[in-house]
Amino acid sequence: MEVIIVGAGIGGLTLALSLVERGITPTIYETVREVKPLGVGINVLPHATAILTDLGLQEDLRATGIETKELCYFNKFGQEIWREPRGLAAGYPVPQFSIHRGQFQHLLLKTANQRLPAENIKFGLSYLNHEITSSGRVECLFEERATGQVKGPVEADVLIAADGIHSAVRAKFYPNEGPPRWSGAVLWRAAVESAQFLSGRSMIMAGHADQKIVIYPISKQAYDQGRSYTNWIAELTLGKPGDPAPTQENWNKAGHKADFLPQFKDWIYDWLDYPKLAESTEQIFEFPMVDRDPVEAWSFGPTTLLVDAAHPMYPIGSNGASQAIIDARTLTNRLTEYGADITGALKAYESERLHATAAIVAANRRQGPDEIMQIVHERAPNGFEKLDDIISREEREQIAAKYKVLAGFDHATVSKVAKAVN
Repeated sequence: MEVIIVGAGIGGLTLALSLVERGITPTIYETVREVKPLGVGINVLPHATAILTDLGLQEDLRATGIETKELCYFNKFGQEIWREPRGLAAGYPVPQFSIHRGQFQHLLLKTANQRLPAENIKFGLSYLNHEITSSGRVECLFEERATGQVKGPVEADVLIAADGIHSAVRAKFYPNEGPPRWSGAVLWRAAVESAQFLSGRSMIMAGHADQKIVIYPISKQAYDQGRSYTNWIAELTLGKPGDPAPTQENWNKAGHKADFLPQFKDWIYDWLDYPKLAESTEQIFEFPMVDRDPVEAWSFGPTTLLVDAAHPMYPIGSNGASQAIIDARTLTNRLTEYGADITGALKAYESERLHATAAIVAANRRQGPDEIMQIVHERAPNGFEKLDDIISREEREQIAAKYKVLAGFDHATVSKVAKAVN
């Protein structure tokens, strides 16, 4: 089976590694001429870690990232709302990892370079168009980014688009879709070396729907030295959902402290001084928080969509990268299961993943598990003396458990995934 993957991000590379494991050697086409370690922190939840473990990557992840120990929610005054163990500390069969996005992508790319022939990973080539031949195969045209020269046609049995939220392949099927939908919120993201906080392996969120911070360590090397390479996100709501985004999202847009930090000047807790953390940061990136409305189909003949090309979602619930990895393994399973029936395989993959991810997109628009902070903010905007008078433990547990089931990382599902890949 000849497979073309458009995009060498987390989803495209994980798909390539999964296919190689099953005896299928794809060819990857990536627009950029060189993959640079861009971005900041992401999380790999246990259901995704189980898949990466099956691909032989757990020890590499452990050597690079942080095994997340706990997730903690606070109000804007630093009062604790919810604390739960994560990964191995929560009894999962595999860890949860917090890791630098660029380092994770480089790990996947290094592994792909080891397992695929060099000529099967092509850089500096952008997807232009594709057509279906009379025999049902795909003919693709690419443009050489440096020269503008058209390359191809290149023929394959399957075309898989993992080319991001601005997917050119998706635009072929949905030409009138327009730009991504802005949530009304802007994120300022960065990573900086700092002192450790809480357990040293804690992920924290504080605030409410219109103003919050997300902070967690992402470097095993820093942790071993008694320090923290700390990923932080500051989020402010500046508009309404559906308004035109103030800027197009990209990994390189510089953010400025004056645009957000004054609104967080009092967010100083006995376990963390956020203004000091942000002030000590040299390089900050600004992103509008965007997604797209779910579509009715991803698969068209021998072509399908993957990851952000299929279901871009808000970065809520620490779930985006994990859903990319699940997409990749699910598609691999269906392609190997259906064999020559490419169209059937892609439709089966779509059937399994489209509605599941659409539900996560919708849940993230409602704040996902972060709604616990909003509930407390609405009921106790000036803080509280007794948390149980504001929100019961049962209600807190239900919010946390509901999202785990929806996103597929409840204990039962992860144990099933881990058992299946072992």
